[in-house]
Amino acid sequence: MITLDLPFAQLVQNFEDVGMQTGFTWPQFLAQCVAVVILFLFLQRFAWAPVRTMLDERRKLISDSLDNAEKIKQQLAEAEATRLSIIQQANERANLIIAEAEKSAAAVTEQRAKEATRQAEDIIKNAHEAAVLDRNRLMEELKRHVGQLGIQTTEKVTGKVLTPDDQARLNTETLRQLGANNN
Repeated sequence: MITLDLPFAQLVQNFEDVGMQTGFTWPQFLAQCVAVVILFLFLQRFAWAPVRTMLDERRKLISDSLDNAEKIKQQLAEAEATRLSIIQQANERANLIIAEAEKSAAAVTEQRAKEATRQAEDIIKNAHEAAVLDRNRLMEELKRHVGQLGIQTTEKVTGKVLTPDDQARLNTETLRQLGANNN
């Protein structure tokens, strides 16, 4: 073991002894140092520089990808907000259309009800007019039959055949009496 209290010359001697035992020589040591420096420069130039360049490119690519992902996330949030806005507008428009349809249906229903009422009134009016016409026609028919019955009854009671003038006078008298009774 080497101790530090030894004088410097002895230290150098001990170092040379250790070097002899291990096969250490200064020229070999310097040659190995030069070889290591050359190897270092060679690796620096042809291995580490391309690797660093590739790593820098990958870092840039990863950074760009992260930036793009953030932009895509923002665009997605904006698209979602737009989608929700469009859905809300569509719902509002649908509600307006439904309200308009309900108003239109109510107006059509009311219009049809008025039309049905008007038609019912027309039918009642026409039926009333037809009833009045039928009543008048039947009254005329009844008057004619009553007049003929009166003539036939008079002929049978009196036992004589009435002349057309007698029949006309009797008809007129009967009709006048029937008209006075109806009013």
